[in-house]
Amino acid sequence: MGPQWAGWPWTGCVRGADGWERRMGLKTWIDDRARGVRGLARRLAGDVRGNVAMLFGLSLPVLILMTFGGVDIHRISTVRVNLQDALDAAALAAARSPYTAEADLQRVGLAALKANLQAYPNVTLEEDLTRFSLSSDDVVIADARVQVKTLVANIFLPPYGQMMDDYLPVGGHSEVDRSSRNIEVALVLDVTGSMSGQRILDLKAAAKELVDIIVQPVQTPYYSKLALVPYSMGVNVGSLANSVRGAPIGATSISGAVINLTGAEMLITSATNARPVVVTSAGHGFSNGDIVWITEASGMTQLNNKAYRVTSPTANTFQLYTLTGSPVDGRYWGSYSGNAKVRRCQDNDCSVTITSNGHGMANNQYVHITGVNGMTQINNKTYLVGNVTPNTFTIDPNLAALTAYVSGGQAWCAQQGCSWFAFDNMYGDLRAHPISTCVTERTGADAYTDVSPSSAPVGRNYPGSSNPCLAATIQPLSNDGAALKSAIDSYSVQGSTAGQIGIGWGWYMVSPNFNALWPSNAAAAYNTAQTLKAVVIMTDGEFNTPYCSGVISRDAGAGSGNNSEKIDCVADNGNPFDQGRAMCAAMKDRGVLVYTVGFQITAGGDAANMLQACASTPANFYLPADGGDLSEAFAAIGRDITQLRISK
Repeated sequence: MGPQWAGWPWTGCVRGADGWERRMGLKTWIDDRARGVRGLARRLAGDVRGNVAMLFGLSLPVLILMTFGGVDIHRISTVRVNLQDALDAAALAAARSPYTAEADLQRVGLAALKANLQAYPNVTLEEDLTRFSLSSDDVVIADARVQVKTLVANIFLPPYGQMMDDYLPVGGHSEVDRSSRNIEVALVLDVTGSMSGQRILDLKAAAKELVDIIVQPVQTPYYSKLALVPYSMGVNVGSLANSVRGAPIGATSISGAVINLTGAEMLITSATNARPVVVTSAGHGFSNGDIVWITEASGMTQLNNKAYRVTSPTANTFQLYTLTGSPVDGRYWGSYSGNAKVRRCQDNDCSVTITSNGHGMANNQYVHITGVNGMTQINNKTYLVGNVTPNTFTIDPNLAALTAYVSGGQAWCAQQGCSWFAFDNMYGDLRAHPISTCVTERTGADAYTDVSPSSAPVGRNYPGSSNPCLAATIQPLSNDGAALKSAIDSYSVQGSTAGQIGIGWGWYMVSPNFNALWPSNAAAAYNTAQTLKAVVIMTDGEFNTPYCSGVISRDAGAGSGNNSEKIDCVADNGNPFDQGRAMCAAMKDRGVLVYTVGFQITAGGDAANMLQACASTPANFYLPADGGDLSEAFAAIGRDITQLRISK
């Protein structure tokens, strides 16, 4: 070992170029090793083969855990919402019950909560942590917790999923102010022809669900009732019709009917089988154009009980023409064999004098005749009345043939307030319609009020055959859910849309001013602190059916029936949408809460705009696009109405 290494700290040996082994100093050795490490690092940095795979392999479990764990988190969030809805409903059920003891409230609330959670099989209710109690402020307080199984992470990523619990807890809290109000709801439903097919099925399902939400099984200490107002061309009030629109004037009995003839009865001695028929009657005295009546002919019986116009008269003969001016053709009749009589019709109109004691009509009014035996040709027609006495009047049948009266018959007055109403239609023709148990708009100063019908009767309805009174009748406030749903199931579609009438009757059903109609189903007095009154208005189309004098007016829209059955006057109350808005505004002024539902109607149209204006708030206005949306809209309305002020 050379002397040049003296004084260095000896740490190891190396062989030099001269062959000598020499010890290395510590510093030198460290520097040498550092240079080697740096070189290795540079070589590794330059070689990227396998880096990405290695890093991905290390991070993959974490990524999978985050992804599938997110699915569980989403499930938990959904359960939290569902639990809150179920707990709110259970708290409401407990608050609706008559109980004050915690054990009873716990029993009612827990039963309702468990029933509501049956739709969620992967949720486990912790009954020992579920509480229903009543505070000193009369508030029902509900707390509940469920366990949600976190299946996804555990299944797809063992053992990393074990970092999460198999179950995670989800809690809910609800408070319901028990100082509640009674609930009275009128459900106004469109059953017009446009609701046919799937629409009416969707409506029935949604409406029955709403009944279940509104009408609670326990009716103490607060009740919940619902009324039904199906409507189309009007509203059918059934047996209550006379009470709300007044009893119509009925018929008087007919005891006689004779043709009004004048002058002497002349014998016909012959009649030719010719065109025109030439009659021989010595010294008849008729003038050209006279109207005559022939009876009792033998052989040529076609002459009997008919009116004819006299043409080309001579002292003993005249030709027979019809009332319309055609020659009477007897060439194919049997031979005349005598006995016929002929007389001139009084005033040339061959009128008929009807005997009907106490008929009550005046000249130039209308009468409708039914049920006559013998002179059946005058039945089921409407006539202008003339020559009135207290017990008789004349009519002009304007018929070429009349047989002799035998017995019976009814004379019906045909003015406003009568059982029949005669009017000129849009084309100027006389029409007559019978009254129905449907009703129309109230007119005058009380058109948009809820004053008693005994003070201001509602409108009568005289429908035509093309748009008759709907079959479904109103149902007053009731807590019989089964009966209400049965009534809904019975609805069939028909007729046009008089939604303004449906809206009015929705209000009347919850108005105390109409209680005389249904004393056992009476509405409470107006007092929003004690009773919540709500009207739910549903339609699927445009209001197209206004009325004038109880008949669909000439300005009604398309689809409102045959024009020949519409009266020749404009609607008494004007545009039906304006009527609907006015009625809604009036009921809202009385504290009635209004919800509106436009089923499959276009936003921004007349119907949608009217419904939006009718609703008490923008949140009370719904435009469902299909049956599922309709059910959800009705369910949301039901939850909002029945809510007893959920404070948390």
